[in-house]
Amino acid sequence: MILVSGASGFIGRRLVSRLSAEGDAFRQLAHRLGVGFADVFADLTGANSLVQACSQVTSVFHCAGYAHAFSTLSEEDSAKHWAVNFEGTRNFVEAAGLAGVRSFIFLSSVKAMAEPGEQCVDESFLGDPKTAYGQSKLAAEQAVLEAGRRYGMHVVNLRLAMVYGSGGRGNLERMGRLVKRRLFPPLPETGNHRSLVHVDDVVSAMRLVASDSRANGQTFIIASQHAPSGRALFDALRQAQGLPPCHWSIPASLFWGGAKVGDWLEKAAGRRLPLDSEVVDRLLNSAWYSPARIERELGWRAQVSLVDGLSEMLMNS
Repeated sequence: MILVSGASGFIGRRLVSRLSAEGDAFRQLAHRLGVGFADVFADLTGANSLVQACSQVTSVFHCAGYAHAFSTLSEEDSAKHWAVNFEGTRNFVEAAGLAGVRSFIFLSSVKAMAEPGEQCVDESFLGDPKTAYGQSKLAAEQAVLEAGRRYGMHVVNLRLAMVYGSGGRGNLERMGRLVKRRLFPPLPETGNHRSLVHVDDVVSAMRLVASDSRANGQTFIIASQHAPSGRALFDALRQAQGLPPCHWSIPASLFWGGAKVGDWLEKAAGRRLPLDSEVVDRLLNSAWYSPARIERELGWRAQVSLVDGLSEMLMNS
């Protein structure tokens, strides 16, 4: 029996669809009563309910989490990262160990690593994560590995790059909708690299590491081999939606100038705005991560091309 947390979320829904198609027995975990899809209910802060939820379960896929990764968050948001991503994961993996679960797969993030700048980095890259989101994910990874050692449980951390696909509600999906409406400014070519991975490739990686003994106790980056620039993504999104090529761009200096104004207005207003330094950083600078380790050690490789993935993502947008 497989237990899936976060089964109503973007990745969880894809995983459940795959499990159902392949005839696997599974349960869907919700944190409160009244959630229609769920088979079992448990509070991630309650150890007893989690042990009961893990009863007769052989494998856990922990997809649930709180996923706002900006550094400028309220104290309430930061506390929620720690409560859900760290404490909830620690409680869950402990309950799984106590219940005799054989494998526990945790969906972490590349944000659990230090910011790489313009270089391409792998799992050995040293440094501390910048955001409360990344810090809570790193602490959760450590709790998962420690529980695996104590209980003799097969545990794996997957550090996901930006995940996209149909049904997602992330930055790339929002960018795609704005490009379609011709409301997204044409980005300059800065030569940056943004790692991403299609949700179907994530699910394939999850299934692989759950069943391959070589993955036990390991942490892997999950990303496509190709990391396009912001401009390349802009062009690919236009192509995927049948829009003509765009032959001009707004200079990077104007983006950064607008970002400084946005930063100032945010401080004055006390809330986030659509354009600030963090947003421009994500558009024009790199976040480049190598999947070479899982390719080399387990033979996993992303199969969904950027063109196919974007077309699938935009199909129902």
